[in-house]
Amino acid sequence: MNDRVDDSRPLPQVALSSFAHDRHGLERTDADWLARAWSDPTTRVLAIAGNRMLVRDGAPAWLPVAELPAVAQEEGALRLLVGEHEGATYFAAVVDPARAPHPAEQWQGTRDVLEAVLESERGPLLLHAMGMAEWHWATRFCVRCGGPLTASHAGHVLVCSSKKGCGRQHFPRTDPAVIMLVTDGEPGSPEERCLLGHAQVWPEGRYSTLAGFVEPGETFEDAVRREVQEETGVGVGAVTYVGNQPWPLPASLMIGFRARAATTAIDVDGAEIAHAAWFTRDDIARGLADGSLLLPGPVSISHALIQGWYGAPLATSW
Repeated sequence: MNDRVDDSRPLPQVALSSFAHDRHGLERTDADWLARAWSDPTTRVLAIAGNRMLVRDGAPAWLPVAELPAVAQEEGALRLLVGEHEGATYFAAVVDPARAPHPAEQWQGTRDVLEAVLESERGPLLLHAMGMAEWHWATRFCVRCGGPLTASHAGHVLVCSSKKGCGRQHFPRTDPAVIMLVTDGEPGSPEERCLLGHAQVWPEGRYSTLAGFVEPGETFEDAVRREVQEETGVGVGAVTYVGNQPWPLPASLMIGFRARAATTAIDVDGAEIAHAAWFTRDDIARGLADGSLLLPGPVSISHALIQGWYGAPLATSW
């Protein structure tokens, strides 16, 4: 059994992982700078009600301040600094969803617009804004004393304002998750196989790479080995990092790996994974051709991992 990871095939461009913006971290406490940026006519703002954004024509509505719904222009709305891209400053105006003035269908979640921003230069701006909005939506009280929280640093810090004088600062959290393509056989040969799993809640024929959250005190590589072992019973040897993808749905970072199987017998956990199987490239080609195999669409790093190993574009859509 070959225990090396084949790195000869580059990972395709990972969706939502390009076009980084200047987050202006040093300006988050500069009230004058923030006021000037907000009043600049080139500034664009995304109105967010709770954890759903204002959408127009199927895409996130980045609007001039003057065109925002009135509730998003009020001082009571949280003005969350997103950053700068191509000379323009971007904010999110986070409002109470009970006060959202538009019909419900015009306010959508991040998953609803992923296809629309897949290759957009504003994609990272959207992920930043919605990830922060999700954090504000879910983080209402101090974990130390239960006191109320007040936004600071242009929305990037929550400070406990309890009369008990707690003062604890809360910061946005990102949960690291490993996602891995496990392979077996001589790299590049017709016999080489990849391991894919089918989750309990998925429709028949849907398969993807394995994934799981990193636990405290665990390296990424050890998390890869543990998750594969727990979910499928397959032992893993060599593990190689290949790329990552922000996935604030609501608060994850997907860290991609290629891994080599040390054992090949499959024994699924029956909890998250209902079935797992080894697929050759020919198996994948036949399954996609006759519709019996459904693989992740291009928005996911899972797609990039599988396509990078497969060696040709994959026509997938979920």
